[in-house]
Amino acid sequence: MNTALETSYEHWMLQAMELAREAMEDGDVPVGALVIAQDGTVLGRGRNRRERDGDPTGHAEIVALRDAATHVGSWRLDDTTLFVTLEPCVMCAGALVNARVKRVVYGADDPKAGAVKSLYAVTEDPRLNHRLEVVSGVLSRECGGLLSAFFQKLRKARKGEAPNETMES
Repeated sequence: MNTALETSYEHWMLQAMELAREAMEDGDVPVGALVIAQDGTVLGRGRNRRERDGDPTGHAEIVALRDAATHVGSWRLDDTTLFVTLEPCVMCAGALVNARVKRVVYGADDPKAGAVKSLYAVTEDPRLNHRLEVVSGVLSRECGGLLSAFFQKLRKARKGEAPNETMES
């Protein structure tokens, strides 16, 4: 089935990247996420808010899932797709399974903490009560570039160097 949602992965990922940039402006790791209904309606938006809110669960995916659950009035997010700029961690992958999300589409792999493909395959584990379709690598270079620029600027700031204000996305 080729829906409008499936043919516009880059469109949605670009919107998630805008949320990631907002997180970066607040000093958080630049990760953004959107929960989209099958008809293309945006149900939830999220960006990393750990630093801003002092909340260890303030990951973009969790924020977007909470927003979507409030929007639909249920914890069940059947037939939705989560777009996120970075491969979800164990906490976020578990939340996707528990929310019954249909599909996760992500940009950059996370070789240090990724729980969808890189380190674990939580979202596809047959022992769990729900599995998700996984689409990886959508605008991966651009998503990874945001993260690289953020951490490069952070390292320079820690060394006392003047930060480079011309971050590329």
